[in-house]
Amino acid sequence: MKRPLQIGLLALSGLGVLHATLLSDLYLRYVKEGMRPLLIASGVLLLALAAAETWWGRKDGDAHDQHDQHGHTPKVAWLLFLPALSLLFYAPPALGAFTAAREAPKPIAEEDHFDPLPATSPLPMTLTDFTQRVQQDREQAIKGRTIQLTGFVTPAGDGGDGWDLTRLMLSCCAADAQSVKVRVHGIQAPPADTWVTLTGTWHPSGTLGTKSASAALDAHTLQKIPKPTNGYTDALPLTAVPRR
Repeated sequence: MKRPLQIGLLALSGLGVLHATLLSDLYLRYVKEGMRPLLIASGVLLLALAAAETWWGRKDGDAHDQHDQHGHTPKVAWLLFLPALSLLFYAPPALGAFTAAREAPKPIAEEDHFDPLPATSPLPMTLTDFTQRVQQDREQAIKGRTIQLTGFVTPAGDGGDGWDLTRLMLSCCAADAQSVKVRVHGIQAPPADTWVTLTGTWHPSGTLGTKSASAALDAHTLQKIPKPTNGYTDALPLTAVPRR
């Protein structure tokens, strides 16, 4: 690749990374929040390399010009500009229902002990906590309790009844995303990728407190909520749902 193209690619890449981390929160679509300092450093380094290439190119421009006249730039090299430009002008959308429907669910950690549940009603829980209580809590403390869960809508991929309330979690970046899902019954599904907060009770299926129990909810209320800035966590509900 000729020197001007190399410099342009370095500069565009650096600007794209800094735009995604300093001027917006686009980086949260691809990596965890803790990666931000490293991304900023990478963007600065790319711009510094572009500046250095420009400086050295001016000092020995004649020699490089003669070399470039005999060099050949593969057409495929131009494709390297596409990801750099996308960070500046068109960032790919965040992961959502399309990914969740095709990813294997994240294994739920085994719990040996469960603390008593608060008396709050509805009781805010994460999807992971709800699943653990349903399948591992032999005291069946969740039985009959009104639960509040938050996530985004994913169509049921197994052809069964209901739809899935989903959260995606990252270990590092979008490439290692894993999902946790709770099957929802009793309320029609909003469009895929819609973020919602639900209240409801456990949907009886299997023996509560054992692996045979399904992580499923008979929904009573549904409220659409704004998409969170960083949705790659299994966090507590983001908004409260009015009781009916």
